[in-house]
Amino acid sequence: MAEKPKVAMYWCASCGGCEESVVDLAEDILFVVENVDIIFWPVAMDFKRSDVEKFADGEILVSMINGAIRSSEQYEMAQLLRKKSKIMIAYGACSHMGGIPSLANEFRKELIQNYVYSEAPTVSNPDETRPQPILKENGREVELPVLWETVRALDQVVDVDYYIPGCPPTPKILKNALVTLLSGNLPPKGTVLSPDVALCDECPRKDTKPTDLQFKEFKRPHLVEIDPELCFLAQGLICMGPATRSGCEALCIGGNMPCSGCFGPTSRVRDHGAKFLSSIASSVDAKTEPEIDEILNGIPDPVGTFYRYGLAKSTLHRRLNL
Repeated sequence: MAEKPKVAMYWCASCGGCEESVVDLAEDILFVVENVDIIFWPVAMDFKRSDVEKFADGEILVSMINGAIRSSEQYEMAQLLRKKSKIMIAYGACSHMGGIPSLANEFRKELIQNYVYSEAPTVSNPDETRPQPILKENGREVELPVLWETVRALDQVVDVDYYIPGCPPTPKILKNALVTLLSGNLPPKGTVLSPDVALCDECPRKDTKPTDLQFKEFKRPHLVEIDPELCFLAQGLICMGPATRSGCEALCIGGNMPCSGCFGPTSRVRDHGAKFLSSIASSVDAKTEPEIDEILNGIPDPVGTFYRYGLAKSTLHRRLNL
């Protein structure tokens, strides 16, 4: 019997949803088990770093890393898996674009740690204890990963061959990607393994999208009753669908919630958030500055809205506090 291709999966700075997406394959997970040998998946089975180190360079066919890179440990594991793998895949929105973790790039690390370890309402830390890279106690020495100042997407620290988008990727996207990789008929390097058209193309509400949008106000989904048949933009709700890649099967739309942009931009868009922001700005129906401000107040968190999944890969990248 021919040896199965070796596959590794690793979890960096993320919520764990990408790990769950593998289980969401349901009976199709049998396809994975039959066709590949999972040699590293520490979130699911007892694997160690030494298990990866023993492989020859390039011996692993595919490594799929989900999560952003924001610590020394995550960087080291990404470097190690890149060295041992023929193909490196950024799996999910956080690895692909920085994801929600990269919204931390709005703040200095010191501010984040002050809140987490001192100022949060649920914290009691009178000694102002902070994590230290090296702890020596009773003759023992313990080393902790160093938290980076800036959160990065995977391809900002290692060479990436392909991207599987989504928060998390859908079972269909994952299975199709695996079939493509195992076929040996690989797409060009750098390909995002999802349809390269805007989500509006597969949106069930596309026939109700206005040809000439004019926003007199922006509404927030939890404050209004949403019409389940009408285009979200026509209802004054921010929907990232026009600037976002399709392939998610419009699952949020089917749940009567607007697209938040987790599949990222198409190949024709350089900056996901800026693309949509420019479209929105040109459609604000106001003439004076006070009128414009009043309408834009309906978007209280522009960065979190337009760069929810992609601040690390945007032209902004991070906010600098001098």
